[in-house]
Amino acid sequence: MGRGSRLARVRGRLTLPTLRRATGLLDGRHQSVFLGHGQDFDDLSLYRPGDDVTDIDWKASARIGQPVIKRYQREANLPLVLAVDTGRTMAAQTPAGLDKRELALAVAEIFAYLARLRGDPVALVATDAARVVSRPPRAGSEHAETLLNLLERHFADLTGSAPGAPADGRADADPLASGAPASDLATLLDRVSTWHRRRSLVVLITDTAHPDPVLVPGVVDLLRRLSTQHELIVVQIEDDDPLAPGRGRARDVEMPAEVPAFLREDDVLVARLGQQVLARRAAVTGALDARRIEHVAVVDDDSLVDRIADLLARQRLASSRRRRR
Repeated sequence: MGRGSRLARVRGRLTLPTLRRATGLLDGRHQSVFLGHGQDFDDLSLYRPGDDVTDIDWKASARIGQPVIKRYQREANLPLVLAVDTGRTMAAQTPAGLDKRELALAVAEIFAYLARLRGDPVALVATDAARVVSRPPRAGSEHAETLLNLLERHFADLTGSAPGAPADGRADADPLASGAPASDLATLLDRVSTWHRRRSLVVLITDTAHPDPVLVPGVVDLLRRLSTQHELIVVQIEDDDPLAPGRGRARDVEMPAEVPAFLREDDVLVARLGQQVLARRAAVTGALDARRIEHVAVVDDDSLVDRIADLLARQRLASSRRRRR
């Protein structure tokens, strides 16, 4: 990734309606957490494209003859905790041929940018089986930039080169550095729960192979604890399938060379591996759904912002339903 302000680059991704929608949805996160003691009704204002339709005051709109929304005065900041998986599978590619680390960084940048607009403090917890990096929540652009640069360096150590997709499309994934560590979601979730006691918006950034309740049974209890303590959402970076039909020459990030042709062309083997992948992803999705944790898988840069906005909208709606029970 080139030098310069990461947060400034994020602004180029966001159209004005999308920006208003996303920041409004983060307002909803505050509204759900601080209901009754951190949100005061302020005023009504005319609805504008990009505003959240769930904020429309229908009775007032009927009286006035045009849609209006409720505005709230926020008295407290909700910390954002970026909980990032930095295991070696994050150095692989998405089905679109993008470096998963680059897409994970883009997710972290968007959330950090939205938090900065609101004046919310941002924290970082990044872990794998060999490394743990943690920075406390602080507000301001300089702190957010520091966290994002630290995360990029942590990702770069997996291959010895900075993450970033080639401009000319799909290319082989960078080979892993010797001793590149595996993911450790159990440690990641435990550290967030232990180190961040104040209720926060926790954004878990991992891939579609995690959190796996079959390989790591304890992860279910950790998800339960963390989702009780905090507002928890999960953004998964879509994993590539090097044995997908019609792919041709392919390479798995954990293999020193490309996948041999005799493996790629073995239909029975490919089908069995495909079933295993689907079963593992179903287990991951089931673990998240069982705790009613909203999640989304992202595959490319073009749809990234819309998928994050949709995720926040679903989370806000789910929180509203829980409050009414």
